[in-house]
Amino acid sequence: MLVTHRKLTPGKLVIASHNAGKVREIRALLEPYGIEPVSAGDLGLPEPEETGTTFRENALLKAHASASAANLPALADDSGLEVAALGGRPGVYTADWAERQAFEGLPGRDWYMAMGKVEGLLAEQGPDVDRSARFVCTLALAWPDGHAEIFEGRAEGRLTWPPRGKLGFGYDPVFVPEGRTQTFAEIPPAEKHAISHRADAFAKLVSGVF
Repeated sequence: MLVTHRKLTPGKLVIASHNAGKVREIRALLEPYGIEPVSAGDLGLPEPEETGTTFRENALLKAHASASAANLPALADDSGLEVAALGGRPGVYTADWAERQAFEGLPGRDWYMAMGKVEGLLAEQGPDVDRSARFVCTLALAWPDGHAEIFEGRAEGRLTWPPRGKLGFGYDPVFVPEGRTQTFAEIPPAEKHAISHRADAFAKLVSGVF
């Protein structure tokens, strides 16, 4: 069945995120298409509460909120790490595992703590535990009139410990993509952009809306 997508025309597009690393990656991917990305943070838009239980639900929630508030098309990314031996966790709660407030009484996120939590749960299962994992990215592109498009991407790999590299963000220092020996945090950004879960989702978006 032929799927027809609404086309995105050159001009301003809100990146519905306050995550600087994520915004930086998305800007680099959009640059060749005549799009002028502006982040929700730059516009002072509030962060909606992510009440969804799937990447798709949260991506749509964020995209619709920014498109409505800015009266511009908006692109939201909801992504996370799914670990096979942990039944797909942390999944949609990937960022929540890094929240310091619950553990230290401090605001913000501690990604080393989050990586350590994953590793601790794997270690409990013994030295032969399955270390396979994947990063999942769901992109939601929404317009002010309520129309939306969804694109999903994946990057398969395995987890390593201890963390290695300083080029990425989030769980990148413990994730080794399939067919590689370096973690996402050791791979130069331009090279990572070509093989990441976000790149996979973007390739589908590009073929659909440009």
